[in-house]
Amino acid sequence: MQAVTAFLRRTLGDSINVAKTLYKVMIPTIIVVKIFQEMGGVVWFSDFIAPVMGAVGLPPEMGLVWATAIFVNIYSGLVVLINTDITMTVAQASILSCMMLVAHSMPVEVGLAKKSGVSIWWAVFSRIAGAMFFGWILYHFFNATGSLQQTAHIIWQPSGEGDNALGAWALIQLQNLVMVFVVIFGLVLVLNILKILGIERLIAKALSPFLRLMGISKEATNLTLIGITLGLSYGGGLLINEAQKGHVPPRDVFTSITLLGLLHSLIEDTLLMLVIGADFTTIFWSRLVFALVMVGIVSRLIRLVEGKRYEKWFYRSVVPTQACPAQ
Repeated sequence: MQAVTAFLRRTLGDSINVAKTLYKVMIPTIIVVKIFQEMGGVVWFSDFIAPVMGAVGLPPEMGLVWATAIFVNIYSGLVVLINTDITMTVAQASILSCMMLVAHSMPVEVGLAKKSGVSIWWAVFSRIAGAMFFGWILYHFFNATGSLQQTAHIIWQPSGEGDNALGAWALIQLQNLVMVFVVIFGLVLVLNILKILGIERLIAKALSPFLRLMGISKEATNLTLIGITLGLSYGGGLLINEAQKGHVPPRDVFTSITLLGLLHSLIEDTLLMLVIGADFTTIFWSRLVFALVMVGIVSRLIRLVEGKRYEKWFYRSVVPTQACPAQ
């Protein structure tokens, strides 16, 4: 019984540490983004990127949809999409979905990337440029094959996210922060159980060929898988915690965060995009292949800068210089 109590106490302590790391980034960013949104910054940015929409075969109005997703979140972007009342083909809905899936909630998620040691410029560039490149590839593929040209049907409309009342907004954010902690506790609990049972070691061993190909070490395996399946905030938060303890090398953190930037929340976000008429194969399998190929290339290229003075342009160590070696 004492062992179980000690285990749960340790799990709670680890969860609090991870949550504190996330909250330090999330809370200030959420407030700044709200101010930016109220001042019309999102609308201005949408006008700026409207020409990009034409390059990927989307109506100019979709610039506001993507901009809202980039600065706020996917749900808010969908509210804007519904209010535009513009009919799209399945191909267009799939392209927009993929771009939103790759680049959304950027202020919070880029902040997490920075906290992990990945440079801000790379975190922003890899996701914005990645989303645009992915959308461009899909547009030319659909255009050349003539596939998915039927009308996309929206089968669900989110509610509550569009409420502009400050009190309602604050309540939603508070609920989200509480839910973040609940999820983190569950994740840390599962991770600790996997460590005790030795399953974590078996998973890492089974995935080692794939990890070597991607340049991700076994120390970052489960954390990366969590981010891919559940979300960058959770996987990234756990990665930051491990990186600060010196358990995960900086280059592995960089590769993992880059992968998570392009491919995260594979379950929830994919299901979310299906309800606006996107094609499952495109938003799931195509995104998976695109992310793995891109990160495979990046992981090879990053070795060229390792140990050189411009290495800091991409990543740095987040282990405090006075930190003691992990016990």
